[in-house]
Order: sequence, then structure tokens, then C-alpha cells
Amino acid sequence: MADESTDLDQNQKASTGDKHKTEVETPDAKRTKIKTETSLDEANEDIRDEKQSTRQDVKQESEDSKTEIKSENGTTDATKADTDIPSSILEKGIIYFFMRGRVDVDKPEEVGDIARTFIILRPIPQDAKLSEGPLTDAGNSRILILPKKVLPANGRERFMAFVEKSGASYDEIKGQFLAGEEYETKTKGTRHTPAATPIGEGVYAITTTGRASHLVYMITIPEKLGEVQKDLGVKERGSFIISTKNPKYPSPASARLPKDPAYPKKILEEFRDLRWIPSQPNHLDYDNAQVLLIGESSGFKRALELQEDDDRAHKEEPLEEMEELEEKDLKRMHQLSGDHSAAIYADLKVHAEDYPKLQTTF
Repeated sequence: MADESTDLDQNQKASTGDKHKTEVETPDAKRTKIKTETSLDEANEDIRDEKQSTRQDVKQESEDSKTEIKSENGTTDATKADTDIPSSILEKGIIYFFMRGRVDVDKPEEVGDIARTFIILRPIPQDAKLSEGPLTDAGNSRILILPKKVLPANGRERFMAFVEKSGASYDEIKGQFLAGEEYETKTKGTRHTPAATPIGEGVYAITTTGRASHLVYMITIPEKLGEVQKDLGVKERGSFIISTKNPKYPSPASARLPKDPAYPKKILEEFRDLRWIPSQPNHLDYDNAQVLLIGESSGFKRALELQEDDDRAHKEEPLEEMEELEEKDLKRMHQLSGDHSAAIYADLKVHAEDYPKLQTTF
């Protein structure tokens, strides 16, 4: 795991839209401008040059179109026609946002007190409907680390992130990423690494618009964003262009990892000689995979546009699919016992009393 005491940059401005509104962006005066990595400027050129279609059909045909079967996450409704699933949604699932304070800082009072921010992505099958109660442990969660600690707010901000752990179980999330620890040093004695603090939960989708991939999300908890969420760039509805880095090319010195992702030959061939390609869900299934997140100040609806082929096939609108998922998740989280913090921890099979409460103010 990367050194949690590394301070890679200053705070940056964040914005948040009203629930179910994406055009209006309100700047937050508390975030300061963050310099982008100039060595990443080639990303846009490579993305524009990418002509390979990334559209893929992730819905497989059911043998019995009138049988309802139980999935690992709830109920899979096989009576729903295959054509209803928009092919532009490559993956969907539950997203969690966490932050961890610096050594000996249990409750951060500003962004500078944060050692790192990370995202947990928990995919669910394309045709699954969220059932009541916590999700079962499928052992397929991914932990993404954000070295900048904040999310990019607009197209001028492009920040690297990397997969710290893929295929993570709830026990691994609890033991390796959420829990705090104490350790001894020769000069300062006992030091304390604080437990991770939740700052949000919601639903997400990885989508394709043909020549670019997007990571879009809708926040379920907290229902009203606070100062912490705004300063870290978490919005009620947010989206980023997401591209995967070709491990063949070196990373910037400030974003270099000790190991490259162990991509199979098939994925390596997708890169050809490009530095970046639109991210596919399976790219995130490898530890040390590096991705570039480019902010979209008003791109949420664009990232969920119905593609031409899906329109002709009368498929469901991707936005409607996401809103339905959000509604089911909101109902599900309300049914979990306790407050917002307890609901998030219950969903991850963690005892809430052992960890910090969800933080909304500094």
C-alpha cells in the first residue's frame, strides 16, 4: 500500500448539483486549485485517437426467459427481455467513498488532515435487482486509491487513481483497509493510524459512449451532502471520463507504482501503441491497474445517453436504469438498522461501533 503520509497536492474546488439535476454547478470556496500532472496531457490526444469501438454487450441470453432465479446480490428477473438492458452500461453496482486521516489524526478538520481517499466498487450482475438487506459477499470488490485525495471537478482536472486491491472480500476490506492500527517507531514511540471514515455510499455504472468510457454515480447516503463531501468533490450525481494506462509506458514520478498490473495478453493487445484506452470493467480486476479520471462538470446525462443501436432496438434508457437502481438502493439502505454510518457498515458486514461515524463536517 502506498505511504499514507504522502501529501501529493493542495485542496481543490468542488461542486455539487441538486438531486436529479446535473446542469448547475456551484463552486465551493473552500477548495483550492490543484495543479494537474502536465505529463498526463498526452491522455486527451490518445483518447481522441482511439477509434476502436468499446461498446460491448454484457448481457448474456437466459436459457429460460420466464424463470426468476436468485443471484448473489438479490433477484435476477429473467422475464425481463434482453433488449431492455442498454449495452452502453458495461457494469453497475454499489460504490462507497472512504477517507483516512493522517497518522494520529482520528478526525480530520480539513482536507490537509487526510492521508488518502479511496473508493470501493462492488459490481452486481447486469440483470440483478437489489434485494432487501445487505449484499452478500461475492469477493469481487475493488479498492481504488485516490492519491490526490479529491475528485476532479471539471475537464481541466485529470487525476490518476490505481487499483490497490481487486477481488476483495468483506473480511479483507475490514481488516486491511478500514481498520486502524498502532505501530512503534524508534524516534516517536507509538504511532496510530486511524480507521477509515465513510463519507458516502451510492450506485455506480461504467458506461461507454462509443469512443470514451465514463464512471458515473448517484449518492444514496448521505441524503444531503455536507462540507466534507463538497470539499472532496463528491456530488449527488457525478461522472468522470475514465481511461486505463498502458503499463508499457512509464508513469509520472509522483504516481509510479512498484509493480505493473499483471494484464493477460488479450488486454495488453487492446492498448496497441496507445498510452491510454477507454476503461473496461475487466481492466479494474488487476492490482496496480492505473486509471485516469477526467472531471465532467456537466457530463452526467451525456455519459448516460442512449446509443443509436440501443435506440433502434428499443432498449431502456441508461439514465432510467440508474435511477431505478438508485431508488432500490435507497430503500435497501433505509431498511438496514441504525443511522447512515451503521447502514454502510452493515452493508459491508462490519460492526459500526468499531469504526468512525460518517463525517459530513470538518
